[in-house]
Amino acid sequence: MKKTIFTLAAIVTIGTATTALATPEKTISGKEGHQLAENFQQLTRSNVWEQTEKIDLQFNTFHPQGMTKVGDLYFMSSVEIIEKPAKYDQPKEGFDRTPGKGIGHLFVFNEEGKLLKDLKLGEGDMYHPGGIAYDGTSIWIPVAEYRPNSSSIIYKVNPGTMESQEVFRTNDHVGGILRDANEGKLKAVSWGSRTFYEFNDKGKILGKSTNPSQFVDYQDCENAGKEKMICSGITELPQPGNSAAKYELGGLALLDMKTMDMVYELPVSLFSPQGHVVTRNPVYLENTKQGIKMYAIPDDDQSSMLVFETNISRK
Repeated sequence: MKKTIFTLAAIVTIGTATTALATPEKTISGKEGHQLAENFQQLTRSNVWEQTEKIDLQFNTFHPQGMTKVGDLYFMSSVEIIEKPAKYDQPKEGFDRTPGKGIGHLFVFNEEGKLLKDLKLGEGDMYHPGGIAYDGTSIWIPVAEYRPNSSSIIYKVNPGTMESQEVFRTNDHVGGILRDANEGKLKAVSWGSRTFYEFNDKGKILGKSTNPSQFVDYQDCENAGKEKMICSGITELPQPGNSAAKYELGGLALLDMKTMDMVYELPVSLFSPQGHVVTRNPVYLENTKQGIKMYAIPDDDQSSMLVFETNISRK
């Protein structure tokens, strides 16, 4: 199988300081993704996840949403909420809440948690970035209104230059997106991932379907080899005897990219220092020699990136 080598090099300006960044060459192949999908299907609730690192991020992360990794750099979308949307007593113009106000960010940081770049994305009421993914060339990012049944701008960002390009707009809240590098189609999830979309690169809707899984709401998705994708997310469940308390049920799911059917799913019961399940916000998975490594940023504002590893029993 042919392997493609991508090298990331960028000049990044923070304030008045300019730093030249270069990451080692990154090999991306279908074989690597296929192995991740196979490894994922070997996971069970009995797997022990060992926390191997806790990297304190040296900047205000606000409310993180999606994350991907290119070489040794991490790219994370986040929403800075200036005015939280407020629920209406009765729906108005098809909306159940006010638009609120905020700023959409795409942060890039290194392995020490140092902020290298803050790219602001969005326009008007569309300020809420969602789950993101890297297709080998660009990072794809939806920026939507912070309310269901609204509207979104779909961007792609060059990870070397950090230049953004608006690709298209669509009339729904897109909460996460990725591009199938083999076919060039875009797979997206709506508010709460209750609806799946398939777009072409012009924004034409090629397919729309209802999410058949009621397990968790998908927050962040990434490619996992040929015709597969892995999504992470949570569901908030009520606690007995306390209407205000919520239990965060975390989970991971492997989906068939053609049918959007669930292939394999797994609950996650790891929690952050602030008490959030680790799949609440951004999650990124990659292969190791022994199994799978998971990067997660579950907490808001002064966040840490938690790194876990688990071993896979080879059959």
